[in-house]
Amino acid sequence: MIVNSSFGFNQGNPLRLTYELDYKGNICGSRHGDPDLHELDVRYWMNPNQVYQSGVKDNKINLADAKAICLMECPIPAADGLNFVCDYPEGDIRLSVDDWINRDYDYFEFLTPDMRNSSLQLQGPCYPVIFPSVNVYWSCQFIARASNVSLKHWQQMGGINIDENILIDKTIHKAINSKSSVLKRYVADIGKSWPVLIVCGGLLPLFLSVIWLLLIRYFVAAMPWITVVLFNALVISVTMFCYIKAGWLGNDPLTVVIGESDPYVHITGREISHLHAATVVMTVVMIIAFLSSIAIIRRILIATPVLKVAAKVIGEVQALIIFPVVPYFILAIFYMFWFSATLHLFSSGQVLRNDCNTDCCSYDLKLGKVNCDNCCGYSMHYTPHIGIAILFHLFGCYWATQFFIACSSTVIAGSVASYYWARGEISHDIPFVTVVSSLKRLLRYSLGSVAIGSLVVSAVEWVRFILECLRRKLKLVDSARESCFGKMTSSSSQCCLGCIDWTLKSVNRNAYIMIAITGKGFFKASVLATGLIMNNILRIGKVNVIGDVILFLGKLCVSLFCALFAFLMLDTHKYKSAHNKISSPLVPVVVSWALGFIVAKLFFQVVEMSIDTIILSFCQDAEEHQGNAQYAPPLLMETLDEQSELQRLTQGP
Repeated sequence: MIVNSSFGFNQGNPLRLTYELDYKGNICGSRHGDPDLHELDVRYWMNPNQVYQSGVKDNKINLADAKAICLMECPIPAADGLNFVCDYPEGDIRLSVDDWINRDYDYFEFLTPDMRNSSLQLQGPCYPVIFPSVNVYWSCQFIARASNVSLKHWQQMGGINIDENILIDKTIHKAINSKSSVLKRYVADIGKSWPVLIVCGGLLPLFLSVIWLLLIRYFVAAMPWITVVLFNALVISVTMFCYIKAGWLGNDPLTVVIGESDPYVHITGREISHLHAATVVMTVVMIIAFLSSIAIIRRILIATPVLKVAAKVIGEVQALIIFPVVPYFILAIFYMFWFSATLHLFSSGQVLRNDCNTDCCSYDLKLGKVNCDNCCGYSMHYTPHIGIAILFHLFGCYWATQFFIACSSTVIAGSVASYYWARGEISHDIPFVTVVSSLKRLLRYSLGSVAIGSLVVSAVEWVRFILECLRRKLKLVDSARESCFGKMTSSSSQCCLGCIDWTLKSVNRNAYIMIAITGKGFFKASVLATGLIMNNILRIGKVNVIGDVILFLGKLCVSLFCALFAFLMLDTHKYKSAHNKISSPLVPVVVSWALGFIVAKLFFQVVEMSIDTIILSFCQDAEEHQGNAQYAPPLLMETLDEQSELQRLTQGP
């Protein structure tokens, strides 16, 4: 991953994710352009006829080859005359860039007769501002509503005919809303919102997770009820924010325009459509969450005894509450590196001149004449190996995350197993001794087993992801002729892979516990764990099923609170205007939610692994002593004895 990321750091430039290229191949807003384009962030197409022709079907001109320069803001037609936007000053035009900006990019009065005639033929160096435009994601979106005053002045000066057609609007809109452009903006949003990710994806879940563990330790009986109520409240709150930003509630919808614009001009984009889809999904989730909460209310009583067992262990081995901070900081450093490398990898294409066959001419200020040999523009070109590098980078992130979580799980399992097999006789004078001993065993004996276990889960997840992508592509290509057999095969394969993935995750968790207990390798530990559970399934029953559900809801509570706080932070002026404006809150909120869930998982697995380790240790103990566990804590035995009665009471007649 370091070698792979070094390629991105060497070739990438995150500015390319936000800003576009001018006709010279410079990145708008870059200090290293020719000329210096610092503060000139907005791409503007100078020749309206080229924009129109690029939208005509079967025309050789592409919008990427239309002449575009970088400006501070989108120009507007004059109210009582004709404005011009002229090319970067060079050659015979003795103006500095600052003077050019102060003159609103207009030096038409300084042109020689030849330059004026060339400009009237829409060959530059100056071009008329006929159409109003607005800043849409740092590109000037033309509005196909020509200024009659400016058009009249242009015609009186002898300018050639300018095409007035809705294609001028649609062509630019299509380019701005292409899938690749939207993806780049989404990745750029991650870079712009890094303070939100640090607060909502790092610090806030750390604080909430520690608070939750302390509440489990001291108020275990009330936590299942608090968790269910809080979960529903947070789902409703996040859904309401989605409705507000989608424009379906209130008057603060997401807008694609940067800066002020005509309120009567409505411009939409893919980001708004994606936010609408996310709002629908959250509505469905909210309904399902509410109905599921009603369904498990009668069974919440079963969770309390199980959580009491975990609370007892945490009380005895108090270092377990603090230990997750270690993998937390390791993951924090890893994610800082990973996100930085992501921004560079996604922007690591090469800026190359397009290979075009267009016949066009424009005035070259350096040559001092009209040049017809330099019509092609510049574009970002991505080679196939960049796509492979990005996929490898994403896979590496998933594997590394699974690996660090697995290491933490194994250390916790080893500590709890030491507590179980010592009959709870842990020295309180050295509270970290069991955790440190478990960590030493992991580093000395079990790192390979943990690595292979996390790799297996990651590989299956990625096979699912690749097959899902292929299925979607095939569905789009041949949706009309897709047979019932094809649909059934596709659905069945997805279902089978989902079941395999769920089974592997469950087996992995139990395998890590048996690695910590027995010191065996991953595959032997997996077989041993599965055998123990199957042999004792009737005895342990559903003792930890509802407990796992409550813990899962607790993780969702932490991550949903992070998502809600991210919405609130992104709704401030800083992220709604100027250079820090994000294209949509969707990606930063989802990333904050995912990071919050991972942090919560690190801390919540203290409880989760405590329960599972105690139960598997009990099974191993019973297996070694002819069905009678010799080392089981009294509280666990009481829980197992009471579980059948609790199920009978909660199930009712």
